[in-house]
Amino acid sequence: MTRNPHGDFIWYELLTNDPAAAKAFYDPVAGWSIATEAAGDIDYRMIEAGDGPVGGTMTLTREMTDHGARPTWLGYIGVDDVDATIAAIEQRGGKLLVPAFDMDGVGRIAMATDPQGNPFYVMRGATDEVSTSFDPEKPGHAAWNELQTSDLDAAKEFYPAVFGWTLGDVMPMPVPSGVEGGEQGDYQFLDHEGRMIGAMMTAAPGAPTGWGFAFFNHDVDAAVARIAELGGKVSQGPMEVPGDQRAVLATDPEGVPFMLVGK
Repeated sequence: MTRNPHGDFIWYELLTNDPAAAKAFYDPVAGWSIATEAAGDIDYRMIEAGDGPVGGTMTLTREMTDHGARPTWLGYIGVDDVDATIAAIEQRGGKLLVPAFDMDGVGRIAMATDPQGNPFYVMRGATDEVSTSFDPEKPGHAAWNELQTSDLDAAKEFYPAVFGWTLGDVMPMPVPSGVEGGEQGDYQFLDHEGRMIGAMMTAAPGAPTGWGFAFFNHDVDAAVARIAELGGKVSQGPMEVPGDQRAVLATDPEGVPFMLVGK
């Protein structure tokens, strides 16, 4: 098979304090089947959609939390050369958080941030197998990648330069209720290899920054009901979004933000 192009999102990972609780929540909400046991020495559990794996859960250790790790979703961006990409990231003001390391049968991986401190992984897979973790038309797969940033102009320079993304259309964003001013700024769509992969925008005043991810779900209303029943919280939606779909912004029981998109 042909490897994913440089700059594709190829994997998604939930850092959690309680993998059993994560399974109890996300399986019915997102339509997944998260493994009940770790596959190896570290507590890493695969997230399966109906047609295969789309991500994993990593249980936070004391050492990780002592170094500032917290429950969150992270994305892996596939690259042609991890070390060359790290050099490009640092040259453009980003920082290396976890130095590159090789995992047998998996690939070479590193964790970095953009110049505004938003984290992500970069990875070169050990095989040429194509990842379909991002596929907006498949239930349970990631359908949207969204960056909330403190500096949109800087992000618009950094990510295309490092990952080859293209800046697409722009949509003005209204200011959130209670905030003075007419508009929050631009919602900058992102294209890569002929398809739209997500967007970036200026974070609302006081709101956290970072990458967020939406997962495709055929029945948004049913998912919303499950979120409330299982200890999560819907923060916005369902709301109409481009593409004749609806989106929901929510948090899981650990307070980790995520999104669902679908009908």
